[in-house]
Amino acid sequence: MGVIKIMNPIYEDNHIILSQKPVNILSQADNTKDKDMLTIIKEYIKEKYNKPGNVYLGLVHRLDRPVGGCMVFAKTSKAASRLSEQVRNRSFKKTYLAVVRGSLNDTHGTLKDYLYKDTKTNMSRTVNKNFKGAKEAILDYEVLGHENNLTLVKIKLKTGRAHQIRVQFASRKNALYGDQRYGKDVNKVGQQIALWSYEIGITHPTLKEDMKFTCIPPNEYPWNLFKL
Repeated sequence: MGVIKIMNPIYEDNHIILSQKPVNILSQADNTKDKDMLTIIKEYIKEKYNKPGNVYLGLVHRLDRPVGGCMVFAKTSKAASRLSEQVRNRSFKKTYLAVVRGSLNDTHGTLKDYLYKDTKTNMSRTVNKNFKGAKEAILDYEVLGHENNLTLVKIKLKTGRAHQIRVQFASRKNALYGDQRYGKDVNKVGQQIALWSYEIGITHPTLKEDMKFTCIPPNEYPWNLFKL
């Protein structure tokens, strides 16, 4: 993989930096040693401000590798602590766009399930609430369009469980387009999952102002079927 640089952050000040994560880039390093957002932005800060030594950057939340869109990082430990608290108390607002297969019965609604993550397979599934290790998963959705037996939905996460959006829709026979793990797109190698971090809403860690940041999905299939 070539050098990837974040030259134009969506927003940046002394405490936070917002950037758009490209599809197929890791949020943070793993054993593949592929380039990751945390390292990319550290390199950007180091170069832009000519900082010697290690650069501090706090990872506040993650996106799965195949998911692109808005991410926020903390440039100070104070910002990291306060944003992490917003994640814990659910005042950190995350809105996603997804293209799912088929049509939904309702134009909007709430999905509630209990999910269990199998750490051996790194997959989650819906289970009974009394299942050991089960965690409640809640999201709100709104249908924005329907084309070619595909539906565009806007999703507001109420909880942040592993693969939550993918599992909850797949369990209702509306798997995300391109999902080779929970859907039926197993033979379409290289096809990207249609899940996008569309909007992030936070309270600025020092200014105490409510802020929203938006990232638009790429103008390519299946996103380009819909008006965004």
